Amino acid sequence: MKNLVFCAVIFLVGMLSAHAQNTGAISGYVKDAKTGEMLIGVTVRVVDTPQGATTNLDGYYTINEVPAKVISVQVSYIGYQTQTKYNVVVRSGGIPDVNFEMEESATQLEDVVVVANPFEKLEETPLSIQRLSPEEIATYPGGNNDIAKVVQSLPGVSSSVGGFRNDVIIRGGAPNENVYYLDGVEIPNINHFATQGSAGGPIGLLNVSFFEGVTLSSSAFNAQYDNVLSGVLQFDQRNGNNREFRRNFRVSSSETAITLEGPILKRDKEASNTSFIASVRRSYLQLLFQLLELPFLPDYWDYQYKLTHKIDEKNEITVTGVGSIDDFRVNILDEFDPQQQSSLEQTPIIKQRTNTVGLTWKMRFKEKPGFMTTTVSQNYLQNDFTRFKNNVNEEGVLFKNDSDETETKIRYNYTQFLSDWTVSGGASFQRVNYTNSTLDAVDGFQFSTDLSFNRYGLFGQVSRSFLNNRLGVSFGVRMDGNSFTDDGNDLLSTLSPRFSASYKLDENQKWSLNGSVGRYYKIPPYTILGFQDNQQRFVNQNAQYIESDHLVVGLEYLVTPASRFSIEGFYKTYGDYPVSLTDSVSLANLGAGFEVLGNEPIASLGVGRTYGLEFLYQKKLTNRSYAILAYTLFKSEYTAFDTDSYLPSAWDSRHLLTFTGGYQLGKNWELSSRLRYLYRTPFAPVDVEATNNQGTYPILIIDYTEIGDQTLDPFTQVDLRIDKKWNFPAWTFNVFFEVQNVLSQQIPEPPIYGLDRTETGQVVTPQLVVQVKEIANSTPLPAIGIVVDF
Repeated sequence: MKNLVFCAVIFLVGMLSAHAQNTGAISGYVKDAKTGEMLIGVTVRVVDTPQGATTNLDGYYTINEVPAKVISVQVSYIGYQTQTKYNVVVRSGGIPDVNFEMEESATQLEDVVVVANPFEKLEETPLSIQRLSPEEIATYPGGNNDIAKVVQSLPGVSSSVGGFRNDVIIRGGAPNENVYYLDGVEIPNINHFATQGSAGGPIGLLNVSFFEGVTLSSSAFNAQYDNVLSGVLQFDQRNGNNREFRRNFRVSSSETAITLEGPILKRDKEASNTSFIASVRRSYLQLLFQLLELPFLPDYWDYQYKLTHKIDEKNEITVTGVGSIDDFRVNILDEFDPQQQSSLEQTPIIKQRTNTVGLTWKMRFKEKPGFMTTTVSQNYLQNDFTRFKNNVNEEGVLFKNDSDETETKIRYNYTQFLSDWTVSGGASFQRVNYTNSTLDAVDGFQFSTDLSFNRYGLFGQVSRSFLNNRLGVSFGVRMDGNSFTDDGNDLLSTLSPRFSASYKLDENQKWSLNGSVGRYYKIPPYTILGFQDNQQRFVNQNAQYIESDHLVVGLEYLVTPASRFSIEGFYKTYGDYPVSLTDSVSLANLGAGFEVLGNEPIASLGVGRTYGLEFLYQKKLTNRSYAILAYTLFKSEYTAFDTDSYLPSAWDSRHLLTFTGGYQLGKNWELSSRLRYLYRTPFAPVDVEATNNQGTYPILIIDYTEIGDQTLDPFTQVDLRIDKKWNFPAWTFNVFFEVQNVLSQQIPEPPIYGLDRTETGQVVTPQLVVQVKEIANSTPLPAIGIVVDF
C-alpha cells in the first residue's frame, strides 16, 4: 500500500512538471509615499535582468514574460529614493499586484542615486518597528496560515508556552496591552475563541491571502493610536484587482478557504474604479480532534472583505470587514484517560460571534500637499461563556458570562506636509454599549449590566528632518477621556507626550542611532468597568487609566543593502494597574487562558516594570536565502497591593530566542524553518487544599501569592516546512508540507489536576482533587496543504 501511495505521488509530481509553464507577468502601481499621488514615468525593472517597464499616466506598470521564480523588483525615479522589493514570487496565475510607495530624496541630482532603507521606518517611529512581506507571511513555517502565529517571529514577541494559544506578548507586557488595525480600522481581537477582556485565543481569524504586509511597533507609538501600552499591529490589506477576476483556493489540515477578487462595473474600461476582495474560511478542526479523540472540539467560520472605490484623483473610499462564528464544545470520549478526562471536565463551553466593519474616506488636498482621512467603524462581540459542573450533560452552572460588547467609532486625521515638516492631528469619538449577565457561584456574584458611555480623544504629531535627512525628530501628544469613570473627563490626567529621534551617524547612512521616550494610557476593559456587586452597584467606577512610561535607545547597522543588525535597550514602567480584590493579583498576570478577564472587583493601585535588551539580525531574500534571528533578554514583574513587593509576571521567561529562515532550492522548491526558545516561565500553582475544602471543582483555585516560586522547564520547538509550486497557463498549484516540533521536544506545562479515579474512571469516594499523571506531548505534528491561484 505504501509503495502504491509513493508511486502515485511520483506520478503526480511528474505529470505536473511536464505541463508546467515557466513565465508569468508582474504588475502594480507606484505612488508618492506621503501624498499618495500616482507617479508617472517611474522605471521598474527586474533586478539582474534587462526586463523592465515604466509607469503610465495612472502610475501602473506591467512586465511580461518574467521567469516563474522568486525575483527582486526595483523602482527608480529622479528626486526619489531607489527602492527594492525582495522575495517577489512570480507565478503564471493569480499574482497579486506588486505596489510601491516611493520616498522623496533630499538629493535632487540626476547622477546621484539614493537607495531607500529596505527596512521600513517612520519619522515618528524610528525604532522598535518591524515589517513582514506577503511571501514571508504566506510561507511561515509552523504557522499553518495563521497570522497570529506569524507575528511571533518578530523580535520581543512571545506567546503562551507550547504555542497552543496565540496570545501576543510583547517585551513582557500582558496580552491585552496591544491594539490591532486592519487598514486603519481597529479590530478588538485577531483570534477565534477570544478571551474577553484580553486579546488572545487559540486560532487566528485573519486570512493571510489578503495581506500586503504586517507592521509591528513595540514603542514610539504615533499619537493617533489610543489604548496601547505594548504594541501596535497594523495589517495592510491589498486592494482587489481592478482589471481582472482572480481566485485563490486553499486547503490545509485544519481548514478550507476561498478568496475571490476583481473589478466591479468595469464594462469596456481597461481598469475599474471599484474593486473587491472577499474570502470565507471553514474549519474542520472539530473533525480532526474527534478523530484523534481529544476532549474538546473547536468549530469556526470566518469571513473577510474589502471594497475599494476611487471617486476621483483626490478621493477614495474603502469598506473593510471581518467576522467569525465560533463554537467550542466538549467531545465525549470512548475510553477513559485521566488527563483527557480532566480536560473534558475543565474545558468551558464557548459560543462567540464577532463582527467588525469600517468605512474610510481619504481625500488628498488639491491646493496643498497633504490629506485627511475619516473612518467610521463598528465592532461587535457576543460571548456566551459557561463552566458546568457536568460538561457532558451541561448541568450545574458554576460560572456563566453572557455578554455583548459594541463600539461605534469615528476618527478624523488631518496631515499636511510643509517643506521638511509633517504636521498631523485629529480626534476620535466612540459610543460604547456593554451588556453582561453573570452568575459566579464560586465567588458569590450575580448581576446584570446594561452600560452605555462615550469615549473620546484628541491627538497631534509634528515631525521634521534636518541635516539633509540625516536627523529626524518627532513630537506627539494625546489626551483621552470617557463619560463613565469618576475621573474620566479629566483630560489632563491622561496627557501623554512622546518624543523620538533618529540620527544617521555616517554619510553612507549605514549606522543610525535611535531613541524614544513617551507616556501611554489604556482604559481598563469593559469587563472591569461593567462589573457590579450583588447590590447592582458599579464598584469599579473609580478605576483609573493604566499608565505606562517607555524609554528605548537603539543602534542599527545596515550590513548590506538587504540585511541589518540592531540592538535596542528598553525600559517600561506601569502605574494604576488593576489588582484583583478576589485573588490579590495584578491583572497583568492574567488573560492568557480560556476565561473572562476582569469580571470582578479591582483596585487601581498596582505597579510594574519590564526592561531588557533586544538583538536582531535580519536578511531579506537575496542569494536564495532569507533569515530573521532575534534574541531578547528581559525581566517582567508586577506588584499587587504592596507596591514595594515585585513578583515575576506570568510572562517573565527572561530569555527569548527566535529564528526564522528559508532557502530557495531552485525549480520553485523552498525549504524554511523556525526555531523558538523560551527559558523558564513562572506560573501560579493550584491550591489543592482550598479547591477540595471549597468543593469548586472543576474550577481550580489558584494561589497567586506563589507566582514565581515555580517555573516551567525551558521550551524549545523547531518547525520545518517545504513548499513546491507548479505554474500552468493562467493558474498555479502549490503544495506545502510542514512538521511542527520536529525534534519531539516535550512541551512544558503546569501540573494537571483532576478528580481521583479508579483505573476504569470511577470517581473515588470521598471526592478529592489530585495531580494527574502526565502523558507525553512531544509528538511531532505534521500538516499538508494545497494552494491554487487562478
